[in-house]
Amino acid sequence: MQSIKFSERVSRLKPSGIRKFFDIAATMDNVISLGIGEPDFTSPPSVIEAGIRALREGQTHYTSNAGILELREKLTAHIDMLYGVSYDPQTEALITVGGSEALYLACTAMLNPGDEVIIPSPCFVSYQAQVILADAVPVEIPSNMEDNFDVDPAAIEAAITDRTKAILLGFPNNPTGAVATRERLLEIAQIAEKYNLIVISDEIYDRLVYGGHQHVCFPALPEMKKRTLLLGGFSKDYAMTGWRIGYALGPQNIIQGLVRVHQFTVMSSPTIAQIAAIEALADLDEAVAMMVEEYDRRRKFVVADLNRMGLPTFEPKGAFYAFPKVSVTGLDDDTFANRLLKEERVAIVPGSAFGAGGDGFCRISYAASCDKLEESMRRIERMVARI
Repeated sequence: MQSIKFSERVSRLKPSGIRKFFDIAATMDNVISLGIGEPDFTSPPSVIEAGIRALREGQTHYTSNAGILELREKLTAHIDMLYGVSYDPQTEALITVGGSEALYLACTAMLNPGDEVIIPSPCFVSYQAQVILADAVPVEIPSNMEDNFDVDPAAIEAAITDRTKAILLGFPNNPTGAVATRERLLEIAQIAEKYNLIVISDEIYDRLVYGGHQHVCFPALPEMKKRTLLLGGFSKDYAMTGWRIGYALGPQNIIQGLVRVHQFTVMSSPTIAQIAAIEALADLDEAVAMMVEEYDRRRKFVVADLNRMGLPTFEPKGAFYAFPKVSVTGLDDDTFANRLLKEERVAIVPGSAFGAGGDGFCRISYAASCDKLEESMRRIERMVARI
């Protein structure tokens, strides 16, 4: 029998550095896992009740490919209220199976073989993978801690070739917690206009911003709505990871392409989850504010403790990650994370898993209870002291 081989695209993919450590940790006892980017909060009670009520009422059938119209209407009104950018819920909005499917659809629908996508990094591990799966080429532009992990417009412009199709941004950033400044984003907007590029803006952590910093919604910048695909979801802001609800908002001609792929892959997003998302958009600002306040408290503790023990740590302005520079110990990031897991039973993720610019750092999620964070800091400090 002829052996079955992966496609070249799949063969080019690296295993997820996040899942690698999560899977190892699952086989060990007394492990504190700070590796998965998932809120430790349960979904708000009203969201859960909306899902249960939908099941009891028999709302277990397909929706339209684009999603329940009421959800699209509430979502577009929500984005308009927050950022002043208006979308037509009928033609410019698509509900997806989490933000991950939205990114997959964007790459599959818009990229041709050989197209290049510029990606500032460190970045979420799926960015490069989704571009590769579309048979396109990810071009990484590393950022650095000395520049607050902000994007470098000059480096982006220098990387543009006649094959460049898009720029893929992710702010607030996973894994660094950086929040891009309006000034830098305006420069990127000018570059996109100058070279006729599409901007794919992943803003799934948009409401998790701290310390008076402001999230800038990219399509709300002057003249940018027409060339931006906005990706988001309910997983992070509303603690709804398991519901798998995301979205894409953009010009009608782009959304039509995404819907075409979406309808032949998943048909429609989970109906029960869509109904729960409608509830999330109804009146949960207080719940979101409560979670942000608690993340902020944990953020301050973790960053201060890491710096105190000698691991230089950029102050995250958004999301729920700290990104300490572990190379100061003399270990590379993969060795540091492996030793920490084996010796102290704390699971974190090597920064190199997030692409260029992540070498020498590790990602620590502070979306965990204060007790777990305090104990994990004690364990990390013990290992650092031994080194």
